[in-house]
Amino acid sequence: MYAYPFDRAVVSPSGRYAVVYTERGTKALLLDGQRIVRELDRSHYHAKDFDYPLALGSLADGREVLAHCPDAHEVIEVEDVATGERLTRGERTPMDVLHSRLAVSPDGTRLLSAGWLWSPFGIARVYDLEQALTEPAVLDDEGLLPSTSWRDAEIDAACWLDGDRLVVAAGEDEDEDGEDGEDEPAALGPRQLGVWSPSERRWLHRSRLEIPAGTLIGRGDDVVALYAHPRLIEAATGTVLAEWPEVGLSPRVGSYGVRHVPTAVVALHPDGSRLAVAQPDGIAIISLPRPVSLPRRA
Repeated sequence: MYAYPFDRAVVSPSGRYAVVYTERGTKALLLDGQRIVRELDRSHYHAKDFDYPLALGSLADGREVLAHCPDAHEVIEVEDVATGERLTRGERTPMDVLHSRLAVSPDGTRLLSAGWLWSPFGIARVYDLEQALTEPAVLDDEGLLPSTSWRDAEIDAACWLDGDRLVVAAGEDEDEDGEDGEDEPAALGPRQLGVWSPSERRWLHRSRLEIPAGTLIGRGDDVVALYAHPRLIEAATGTVLAEWPEVGLSPRVGSYGVRHVPTAVVALHPDGSRLAVAQPDGIAIISLPRPVSLPRRA
């Protein structure tokens, strides 16, 4: 029990460390088991308007790291979880990005931020995490996913499938009378789901989404979409493979905005076989269909 209204938690890949935090607050605790290692903070700037930017992950060399924005909303820092050493010391030149929903790639080489710019407008940024440890300023530029790779619509959600595949969901077109994708065929269009390869700098797949994605969780070649109720979607085609309308969720889209619609509290089993979903009166456990591997497609 902690004398603070924490409502979210993330766990390190090893399972040893956890961070409990307040999704729309400024406070967090880093835990080693039940022992408090240290307190964490973020800037109060618009803290009530967007989700706490924080991730635990493992670098390629096995070190577990904490990525967060302890000093300013637009500056991502990476720290060694075990020692607290800041690994991104150096001169910084940040853009005015409100980082959110940070996620380290499964292979520990890249870092995702699914945040927003002041308009407001949802965006996604992908950074070379290995390079950031020697050149921290790479966390301040546009990153590996250029803004020209999508058009007109906000980025509603993003997640990793593996170390070199990122799933991105675009929302509605800002210009409702616009035509999807006709003028920029190489870009992710409104209401589309795309699979991006950082190494190839291109979309491997793009497909139409008939419903908002909500929050996304990657599972092999599929994603779990968490808008209104859980859906299992084939990342390459946008096909809904299974859905569970009896397990209700909030209709939450994006990492910022309305405060009374919280992000769904959901956990995927490490082997991808089950999904735990918080409900008002308990936890629903969903058995997911067995994943099927799909080939990469140009």
